[in-house]
Amino acid sequence: MHAAARTPHAAALTSGSETLSYAVLADAVTAFASGLLSLNLARGARVAVYLEQRPETVIASFGASAAGGVLVPVNPLLKAGQVAHVLNDCDAAVLVTSATRLAQLDAIIAACPALRDVIVVDAPAPPSSLPSSLPSSLPSSLPPSPLQSPAAALSVQSAVLPTGPARHRWQDCLRAAAASGHRVIDADLAVIFYTSGSTGNPKGVMVSHRNLLCGAQSVAGYLGNHAGDVLLAALPLSFDAGFSQLTTAFWAGARVVLLNYLLPRDLLRVMQAERVTGLTAVPPLYSQLAQMDWPPQINGTLRYFASTGGRMPRATLAALRTRVPAAQPYLMYGLTEAFRSTYLPPTEVDRRPDSIGRAIPGAEILVLRADGSPCLPNETGELVHRGALVALGYWNDADKTAERFRPLPAAAVHGQQGRTLPEIAVFSGDTVRRDEEGFLYFVGRNDEMIKTSGYRVSPTEIEELLHATGLVSECAAFGIADATLGHTICVFAAPATGCAPDSAALLAACRISMPRYMLPAHIEWSERALPRNPNGKIDRAALREMLQLTEAAGSGT
Repeated sequence: MHAAARTPHAAALTSGSETLSYAVLADAVTAFASGLLSLNLARGARVAVYLEQRPETVIASFGASAAGGVLVPVNPLLKAGQVAHVLNDCDAAVLVTSATRLAQLDAIIAACPALRDVIVVDAPAPPSSLPSSLPSSLPSSLPPSPLQSPAAALSVQSAVLPTGPARHRWQDCLRAAAASGHRVIDADLAVIFYTSGSTGNPKGVMVSHRNLLCGAQSVAGYLGNHAGDVLLAALPLSFDAGFSQLTTAFWAGARVVLLNYLLPRDLLRVMQAERVTGLTAVPPLYSQLAQMDWPPQINGTLRYFASTGGRMPRATLAALRTRVPAAQPYLMYGLTEAFRSTYLPPTEVDRRPDSIGRAIPGAEILVLRADGSPCLPNETGELVHRGALVALGYWNDADKTAERFRPLPAAAVHGQQGRTLPEIAVFSGDTVRRDEEGFLYFVGRNDEMIKTSGYRVSPTEIEELLHATGLVSECAAFGIADATLGHTICVFAAPATGCAPDSAALLAACRISMPRYMLPAHIEWSERALPRNPNGKIDRAALREMLQLTEAAGSGT
């Protein structure tokens, strides 16, 4: 809204051939917020958005906050069962989606009792309804404030499904009578980002309005974002790093280009056509891009490329710098629980390419021993994040929140004498070291999380979906280090009774319930029960050793 007041006619959002000005985008956000309020959206009610990159995704995301609700962005790659988990876990009251996606959810909608309303962005107008004066998308030719007027205001058209929530057309929601949103302050919950944990289904990280604003200001600051920038939003907006492309751009008054890409080459085409100045992506995507020839025009416009979601291989970084020598590389580390923690300035990349850098502006990164005392230089310890970007915990999960969000020990920070209220920090579970000059280096994870293609994947979630196929009696999933993907997913499995080991059949069944990034790359079958540790649990360390022996035997070493 501030950018719309400063530069109302400046370009804010591009999708395909359409571009929205800041004024048009702000009016659309306000109009959608009124539409939500006309549906009696309560303060703090969750609004789930299950869409690909498109203008309605952005409008609905910011409109949910403007109405006083809580945004729940749902990864568009998730399957119906995983979407159901998110909707039920957060008790979503409203779902914004497309007609095609809604058809895929028909089987699970009835099993989401809290869901009252579904808003369909591309639903056709019923024959008996009044013709809408608004298109389903918002072209750049619209005048600055076309989305609301008292004379054109209509009540939201809806259709009540026999066994589920009411269904509404997007166009009608934009034409609802103007209404003021619920009061919110900076400490209130703004977004729930769902991220996989080391066990079980994805859990919701609660992010406040303060977290979003401070994060946008910090990242835009060290990236030097300004009104002349053009940022490419290729990461899913359900990622904190993907959503950050919107918040940092809007903070600076820059333009965002939305992209749903099929092939990495699509990014290069759009970067050239739109004269993109800032690109943020994950290392596996950069590895693919680094193998391609880049149009020379990109080097004349791209100001920086930033990497997040894992360590970028040195060879990939070197190749990218050859492709776009004029662009500055920013290597970043973060976790959803604290949004962004560190970055390595471009001036340090040649000196310490393996470093994850120093704390971002507005945050402090500590390296602590198990007893809470600070580590010495080059001593390994747990990375602990303190500051305004620390999230509010995990949605409706006090136990997991207590594991990760803990009071900061008094010995951890000097000069804190006299404080009587505890300060909550994020204990990352990552082991790092800090050198004598204060630069941090990632050592490893304390849990069994798999990070593949920029996604954090829970082994337990994979195992549960494998069991659901009925083809395995037991299984174990874990990640194997891979220079391109971060990890590849390996599965050890014992076939179900009456079933023969059949990797092709298991993968075919997995494709029905798993996104592509969760599919196992390697399946090792065992005719006997998988090995156990003394506690009776599957011995993952033994399975890793078995895989290493198998690989060694196969290579002849």
